[in-house]
Amino acid sequence: MGVRELSLYLHIPFCIRKCRYCDFLSWPASAQEQEEYLELLLAEIEKQSFFYKPYQAATVFIGGGTPSLLSPEAVNQIFEKLNHNFTIKDDCEITLEANPDSVTMEKLAAWLQAGVNRLSIGLQSTDDEELKRIGRVHDYRTFCNAYEMARRAGFGNINVDLMAALPGQTVCSYRRTLERVLSLRPEHISAYSLILEEGTWLHAHRDELAFPSEDEDRAFYELTGKLLAENNYMRYEISNYAQPGYECRHNQVYWTRGDYVGFGPGAASMVNDVRWSNPRSMPEYREAVRRIGSESAEKQYLSRQEQMEEFMFLGLRLTRGVRKQDFQEKFGLPIEAVYGEILEELRRDGLLIVEDAVRLTPYGTDISNYVMAKFLFG
Repeated sequence: MGVRELSLYLHIPFCIRKCRYCDFLSWPASAQEQEEYLELLLAEIEKQSFFYKPYQAATVFIGGGTPSLLSPEAVNQIFEKLNHNFTIKDDCEITLEANPDSVTMEKLAAWLQAGVNRLSIGLQSTDDEELKRIGRVHDYRTFCNAYEMARRAGFGNINVDLMAALPGQTVCSYRRTLERVLSLRPEHISAYSLILEEGTWLHAHRDELAFPSEDEDRAFYELTGKLLAENNYMRYEISNYAQPGYECRHNQVYWTRGDYVGFGPGAASMVNDVRWSNPRSMPEYREAVRRIGSESAEKQYLSRQEQMEEFMFLGLRLTRGVRKQDFQEKFGLPIEAVYGEILEELRRDGLLIVEDAVRLTPYGTDISNYVMAKFLFG
């Protein structure tokens, strides 16, 4: 088998405290707990790399949690282990997620030295009261300082994460957030609407807080697209915008069903249409790392039908949509042979454009969950 590309995700589950909207696998941890975790993560990288010798890493993403809490020494250890055990492509996109409050010049220099070439900063809002309501530990000034430091350090590819439909947020305050961020000219902006996930603080207190209406949420969405387009940011995915050439390559691997391997508790992997995930609890994760090579994780072998369903609903997240030729090359059938009736129905309802590629209309984007569900349930 020839050389193939692989994307690597490393999960750093630590945070100073849990944000009120967060349902990701993360928790506060002592220095000793972080050190013990790092040893496990390094062991997993080394043991798992044996199975991926024919691959080259095209993207690396260090997410969390809050990876920027790690010491420069810890980050250096991670990249030494990756470089020793994997073939990293010369043009590999290497992203690290950072919270503004944990960014320092020392860390920025260490990240660059280790090979990080893309920084993703979690801002969410430039309104300090909105940040307090969702439990963020930074304020707007802290973000500005972190962003300016990153530029001075030499980062030329920065993403800023934003959230809409926050409690107490107005169209006016959201516009101010967008305008302030646009004035900084980051290469990439991710803008998501808040989802109240069960088990989060915001979900438990949802009746006590004033959330924007559905009409306001739609206004946030439309304002995002309008302002970013006016400022030369191309929307290439439902919630992601980039200056030309700065689309996130790592996330596109997920949306196009490329091969990826995750390291750390709860991290997901998919290679050759086989999917599996690491255990979420630390005791189970520790045992799983110990057993690598002698007992594999429980794996899901995706059926042909499941592969086609994923190909459609993930591909439709991208504004370029699903190319008919790509579907035929992947599955050996014209897309109409499998989804002809659904495509015609959604086209007739004004939800899809069906040409050489199948893609969402503006209206289809507004109700994308409904459109994508049609490829799962008919």
